[in-house]
Amino acid sequence: MCGIAGYMRSCSPGADEDTLRRMGEVIRHRGPDAGGEYLDDTVGLAHRRLSIIDLSPLGNQPMFSGDGRYVIVFNGEIYNFLDLRAELERQGYPFRSRTDTEVILALYARDGVACLAQLNGMFAFALWDREERTLLLARDRIGKKPLYYFHAGADRLAFASEIKSLLQLPEVGREIEPTAIADYLKYLYIPAPKTIFKGISKLLPGHYLVLKAGTAPQVAEYWDVDFSRRAVWAGEEEAAAELLDLIDQSTACRMIADVPLGAFLSGGVDSSAIVALMAKTSAGPVKTCSIGFADKRHDETPYAREIATMFRTDHAEYVVGDDLAGTVTLLPRYFDEPFADSSAVPTFHVSRLARRTVTVALAGDGGDENFGGYEKYTTDLLVDQVRRSVPALLLRALAAFSSGHAGTLLRKANSLARSALIDAGDAFYRTNTFIDDEELQRLLAAPVRAACSGYDPAGHTLRHWERVRDADQVTRMLYTDLKSYLPGDILVKVDRMSMAHSLEVRAPLLDYRVVEFAAALPSRWKIRGGDKKYLLKKAFGRQLPAGILNRRKHGFTVPLDSWFRRELVPLTEELLLNGTALDGCFAVNELRRLCHDHREQRSNHGTLLWSLLSFALWHREYVEGVSCSTI
Repeated sequence: MCGIAGYMRSCSPGADEDTLRRMGEVIRHRGPDAGGEYLDDTVGLAHRRLSIIDLSPLGNQPMFSGDGRYVIVFNGEIYNFLDLRAELERQGYPFRSRTDTEVILALYARDGVACLAQLNGMFAFALWDREERTLLLARDRIGKKPLYYFHAGADRLAFASEIKSLLQLPEVGREIEPTAIADYLKYLYIPAPKTIFKGISKLLPGHYLVLKAGTAPQVAEYWDVDFSRRAVWAGEEEAAAELLDLIDQSTACRMIADVPLGAFLSGGVDSSAIVALMAKTSAGPVKTCSIGFADKRHDETPYAREIATMFRTDHAEYVVGDDLAGTVTLLPRYFDEPFADSSAVPTFHVSRLARRTVTVALAGDGGDENFGGYEKYTTDLLVDQVRRSVPALLLRALAAFSSGHAGTLLRKANSLARSALIDAGDAFYRTNTFIDDEELQRLLAAPVRAACSGYDPAGHTLRHWERVRDADQVTRMLYTDLKSYLPGDILVKVDRMSMAHSLEVRAPLLDYRVVEFAAALPSRWKIRGGDKKYLLKKAFGRQLPAGILNRRKHGFTVPLDSWFRRELVPLTEELLLNGTALDGCFAVNELRRLCHDHREQRSNHGTLLWSLLSFALWHREYVEGVSCSTI
């Protein structure tokens, strides 16, 4: 795993090799083993390497093709590179290293941009054609690896694995995009292609950007998951067996490495399934890592321990608690923009724990989005059933009757009725967001509120929802999450927290072949009644105990409500209540009301306070004069 950065010289005429080195050094945590730069009259490229395959200097980058025409900086892993290499060798292509990077160069020399469809992996790379003076930026299908770019018109473009590299260029400003604040408070992250900074964008998953010197860049999509293709199986047993074999293959190819390898283990279905497959083929005990909490309501370590014992892994655990404020303060320097998924805290710690003994860890990410594992899916299916079967007149009467009641049952009835009265897409948007429109308006400072007038963050959800408008409810939910929540939240969290510790994380359930297989399954094999991930559990019925397969999904949750009444109170008071730096973003009186009501236990605002504290920490790190060169 690595970090990449670069620029067209037209973007920053004063930039030189020292600029490239700074762009690389601020993301050195992504690749501490080697680094290099390339600079010619038109383009500059920087690379920082985390050595995984072919640890020799032959694997260092920037890397040139054999004839010297192409030069590449690459971040990621290509899992089918050995098969591609064998094919290229049969056609006479010579190789100097054992790296997958060199395979990309040879494949591009043969096929051009069409090579992207042949790559099975997680990647972001920049490839410069010195003869045609053309730059290609590309990102993997699912969005495992990040790629940001700054465009200032014509061919004035810069790119990087993390925003902090772009901020090394004097032409790249730090002006906040107001609508991104609204997006952030709604989703807890900023959906692509937007970022918090004006002028900086995310390259979307499954997309590439081509720029010929002297012309404007062109962005195009090369892959999308297609739910309209339906495969045919003799029955559930055949489909489950095929799925198990496919996940076994995707796990095996992710165990290829020249460095120590292990796994994250939460004790849930997905991570337990991956550990089971790893244990089957590993020459020695699989090294597994788990994170726990003193608050037993959020602690999954007993389940992880059960799996570790079952498969005789070399297991390690860490309990989150010590110096919580110190950890929370560190996080923004790795995310570069506001990010409020609180499970970043345990992900940070499990990555640090894993890095003590391994350089690569496999994880279970993707099972929920592919096979329907989130509780919200069954909730929205129930709402949709009510929407289709109960007359709107009765729903309005129920909503009016139950409005304002404090009782749990009536509050749930009110929520159900109100959700059933709106369009299914709008209802799923509300499910995926964490603050209503009224609270958002109260929180935003007047200038931000004015700048967001007429803006609707729902567009980030609805554009994906509408793209599969002819599909059933399950498919529309899964597609929308695969295109938004997964790459915007889950994969960002895992990439930044693992890379903070120079750890590579691989996700077998996000192999594009698994994603396409899941998309071809009928929805009834994903969610059946209240049973989520139905076929995935069936596939692992003989590998995992029933107690693991059938227990209620826990998730990587943290005790936010209690943290904001104890451990995080001093930090919250310092940044949200006593400072003035955020006055231009948020309404001060509303911040005070939220903090007071939460401290007095009148309401639980843990998630919202976490998002506000995370924003304040980011603001201090990136806007209030702290130099990114010190990160």
